[in-house]
Amino acid sequence: MKKFCGTLLIGFVVLGLKAQEVVLPTDFRQQNLTEYNGSIVNPAYSLDRNNPSSLAFWSRWQWQTYDGDPTSLFLNYTARLNDVSAAGIGFFQHNTGIFLNTGANLNYAYNIALGEDIFLGVGLNVFAFQQKLADDRFFVPNPIQTSAENDFILQMAPGINLSIDRFNIGLTSENLFDYNFTTNERNTSPDDRMFQALVSYDFPVSVLSSDDGSVFRPMLYYKTIPGLDNQIGLITLLTTNKYWAQAGYNSFYGFSGGIGGRFFKRLSFGALVEVGTSSDLKGQDPTFELVTSYKLGKQQTPAEELEEQLIAEEKNKEESLGQQEEVEVASTELTKAEKLALKRESKKQERLALIESKRLKDSIQNASRQSDLAVKQSKRDIKRKRDSLENAKAEQALAEAKALQQQRQKDSIAAVMKREAEAVALAQQRRQDSIAESKALAMRNEVVEVKAGEKYEEVTKEGSLEPGYYLIANVFGTKKYLDAFLADMKKRGINAKSFFREKNKYNYVYLAKFDFIKDARQARDSKLNGKYTDKIWIFRVTGE
Repeated sequence: MKKFCGTLLIGFVVLGLKAQEVVLPTDFRQQNLTEYNGSIVNPAYSLDRNNPSSLAFWSRWQWQTYDGDPTSLFLNYTARLNDVSAAGIGFFQHNTGIFLNTGANLNYAYNIALGEDIFLGVGLNVFAFQQKLADDRFFVPNPIQTSAENDFILQMAPGINLSIDRFNIGLTSENLFDYNFTTNERNTSPDDRMFQALVSYDFPVSVLSSDDGSVFRPMLYYKTIPGLDNQIGLITLLTTNKYWAQAGYNSFYGFSGGIGGRFFKRLSFGALVEVGTSSDLKGQDPTFELVTSYKLGKQQTPAEELEEQLIAEEKNKEESLGQQEEVEVASTELTKAEKLALKRESKKQERLALIESKRLKDSIQNASRQSDLAVKQSKRDIKRKRDSLENAKAEQALAEAKALQQQRQKDSIAAVMKREAEAVALAQQRRQDSIAESKALAMRNEVVEVKAGEKYEEVTKEGSLEPGYYLIANVFGTKKYLDAFLADMKKRGINAKSFFREKNKYNYVYLAKFDFIKDARQARDSKLNGKYTDKIWIFRVTGE
């Protein structure tokens, strides 16, 4: 079943590439999210950029055609748990161009105070989703598999964000860990990890007279996507309590611009258009994004929250002063009887103090006598210990002399054994070098008789390739088709490699290399032990 799914996958990739001529990255394509749903960019952003507590929805129509080109949907609810943590839950659907992923998202973030105006936010996104082919037209039933198989995958994306006053620097991985529960194995290899670094700075600006919290935020990011060019992007955001506007550039997707408004202090709605400018995206329609959010709970601006906090502090001060005045008035209204009772109590305390003083004096005299006895005993103990130490030193010196003699004997034996081991190793290395030379000579002198119907090509030298027999699976003239084929081989567990021939300007993909024709033919005839069922032929480098 895995063999068939692998063959199906590469067929789907090639047909999809011919249809749209663009190799799509498999990431979430969330580079334009700035105001809401920020936790899908970096899980630590749910602390502030998700505007908790709120319910937000984001949708992206890749190259305009709904349900025809890859589309992303993300519905998310974020709540603030306390002053230092936030959590969220969401639903998402993401079309990578090959697979359609549908599932749920859990988010948690925690803020750690490192110093004054220095905070470290740490967060984690957990995605659990079902993965199926994006288009069933490319699945052909067969006796082994009569229907397309849907996989259940768990994917974890951790992230951190260091905030120093208004400066922020973040790092996140979209798929640092994943597991396919249907196939009971990792969903992607370690080489397929995606990483993103982001830096931004918030400049306070005065735009509206009724808004003291307007911010202009430029953000620069760098994203690595295995198998494709890394992405570099810049986004600038102007946000106020009435509206926000943004403009950006991504090295793969092109330029973008968007605007949004806030209504009734709770509802927000915005839209964005992205236009590709590279030659790879020539002829593609613009991409559209829509985002909407509804803020829940108590509605207060930061200025209103500060004012309420100052009023509460002032009220607490007034209550404290009132209590202090009541204590002072009570102390001035003591009756004569209370004053007489205080005087009697004072005399009683004086008598008790005299008794305690005499008791302490007697205790000191007794302690002094005990101390003299202890000093005499200590002197006797010191003399005994001194005699014992001298005896111990003499015994230790004797033991050290014996140990030194034994160590010299061991060093002498070890030196002899080392020389013998080096001689044996040298002899073994010479034998191995002789065997290797004999093997290389046999490989170079081997004469191959091409069998009838056998595809075979032989050259003296080809680039930096070592002499041997290479099992060729495919030849490509376009790099994006080469990358798609290599990615499919990796998913099928085949460590395929490639080399470029200057002679015809083609990339050759080989599945394995052998030293002798017998082994190469055996691997070819067995279809690489059943791992690769398509046609394979032999390419030989004899060496000069």
